[in-house]
Amino acid sequence: MTDTKVKEIEDLIKIVSKLPGLGPKSAQRIVLKLINNREELIKPLTNTLAQVYKNVVRCNTCGNLKSSNSNCVCSNSKYDQICVVENLADMFVIQSTGIYTGSYHILGGTLPAFEGQKNGNGLLIESLINRVKKNSVKEVILATSASIEGETTAHYISDSLKDKKIKITRLAKGVPVGGSIEHLDDGTLFSAFKNRAPISKD
Repeated sequence: MTDTKVKEIEDLIKIVSKLPGLGPKSAQRIVLKLINNREELIKPLTNTLAQVYKNVVRCNTCGNLKSSNSNCVCSNSKYDQICVVENLADMFVIQSTGIYTGSYHILGGTLPAFEGQKNGNGLLIESLINRVKKNSVKEVILATSASIEGETTAHYISDSLKDKKIKITRLAKGVPVGGSIEHLDDGTLFSAFKNRAPISKD
């Protein structure tokens, strides 16, 4: 920690160290960089964070982030494919590959593997079903992780959509058992999308 023992700095280091990939030492370097560049970094960062906290919300329909002052992209565009992911990080990873350019649906997590699914356990599954009904969706791509929870979630969604006349596919080759979408490399993810397989509705 710092030698100054200034409470405000110590508190900021503790908060920054909670960010992914950062420990106490990395957080300390970042905080000291901020302190040494108050006008160039701290002031605009503070203002931007305040605006994000105030205006950025999660869309109740697709789960993506949007400004509270505008409509979400899911209501402003036409699409015939929906890629279902567990979280925003998964969506960003897939977007970075450029392999898929359609609409996304962010569930907000996964279903527990060994507990009863009560109306989707708070996930945006019902809104996914509604999106399929209201739009001319031809395919739903289930891009959940290859973990037990991810497979449970994919099965639940597939079962919920079995009476709809749409193609339901699952990422295939390249996703290791227990693998998280967020941590796959571009080549593996590209292969998984290209070789996605239909899910039986039986």
